[in-house]
Amino acid sequence: MDVLFVEPCFPANQREFVRALASVGARVIGIGERPKSALDDELRHWLVHYEQIGNVTDVGQLATAVKWLQGRSKPERLEAVVEAHVMPAAKVREACGIPGTSVATTFLCRDKPAMKEALRKAGVPCAQSIGSSDAYEIRAFAAHIGFPVVIKPRDAAGASGTYRAANARELEAALVACEVHDGRSVAVEEFVEGHEGFYDTLSIGGRVVHDFVSHYFPNVLEAMRTRWISPQFIATNRLDAAPLYAAVKAMGQKVIETLGITTSATHMEWFFGPKGLKFSEIGCRPPGVRTWDLYGAANEVDLYREWAMAVVHGRPSQTLSRRFAAGIIALRPECDGHIRGYDGVGDVLRRFEGCVIDSHFPPPGTLTQPVSAGYMANAWLRMKHPDYDTLRSMLDVVGQTLKVRAS
Repeated sequence: MDVLFVEPCFPANQREFVRALASVGARVIGIGERPKSALDDELRHWLVHYEQIGNVTDVGQLATAVKWLQGRSKPERLEAVVEAHVMPAAKVREACGIPGTSVATTFLCRDKPAMKEALRKAGVPCAQSIGSSDAYEIRAFAAHIGFPVVIKPRDAAGASGTYRAANARELEAALVACEVHDGRSVAVEEFVEGHEGFYDTLSIGGRVVHDFVSHYFPNVLEAMRTRWISPQFIATNRLDAAPLYAAVKAMGQKVIETLGITTSATHMEWFFGPKGLKFSEIGCRPPGVRTWDLYGAANEVDLYREWAMAVVHGRPSQTLSRRFAAGIIALRPECDGHIRGYDGVGDVLRRFEGCVIDSHFPPPGTLTQPVSAGYMANAWLRMKHPDYDTLRSMLDVVGQTLKVRAS
């Protein structure tokens, strides 16, 4: 099978999807923005052809490249796994007659108000929400459901551009920050109190064949706004042991069916609190922050290869061991500036020898990244352990012991 893959070079783990496709027998044709000279020897080996274009999110440029390639090969799939790439890829699939996730499904997985409207009609519990560019309508909605409310771009990924407004004054500030007064349409949602987690799947023909549940500590919005917190997320290995997970899995399968997702990776956010289990949002793509690496380490599988098996052969090839829980802790510099050094690294590595998957400690002199840049923006450490509670305690110790000094 010939598979077209969008942007094999960036971000760095894109190469893993290319590797996996080649490993299961696909002829992989890359389409990217970087010159061919930027490809390393392994990527050159895995790709049978590479086509450079100016912008992979430009539907016209991407379609022109795909049509040219269709004149020289018979691509049966066009795959994109980065949020910004999924809609251009869907539009080009339909224009060029290539099977895969449709434009309608991609739209529902990106446009938060339309997504929630479709799922509410199907009986999936969601926060109350609207999509609007009218400040008066947004104020009326907030007054009707009560504060706090959440304001975000309609196609936001993660906490990017997201604001929590606890009162009318904060709502006005969020409307300015989100450019509503300039005519930009945003998603406005009821703030759902409770613990936040995510449910990731690999689905084939609309049926979940591999799944994973992870927990955020603390919830994402707080984690991306608060410097002193060393936030974590942890993938549990107890999916078959708790009623909540059965409910999460059932909800996830219903979401996939309702939105028309067929063969794809998915990333779904959820909340559980006083109002029960609530769906938050879904992406028709793998999770970010190299989360699949955690799942692979926890379950002793090559999840990239499982994705490639789904795309190329329509079936899984490995069984998840559920042997370990695995998690990441982000380690924030004490202030913005340049990293001066670290306290406690040796102590942590010695204490938890055998449990550390990998880590990243930028060298002294490195310019720090803002707290809002995410879990892997500065220093981080990833660990695994057979017991979920023990792993969570270990990550807490890391956060208390390991300090990133900056000035």
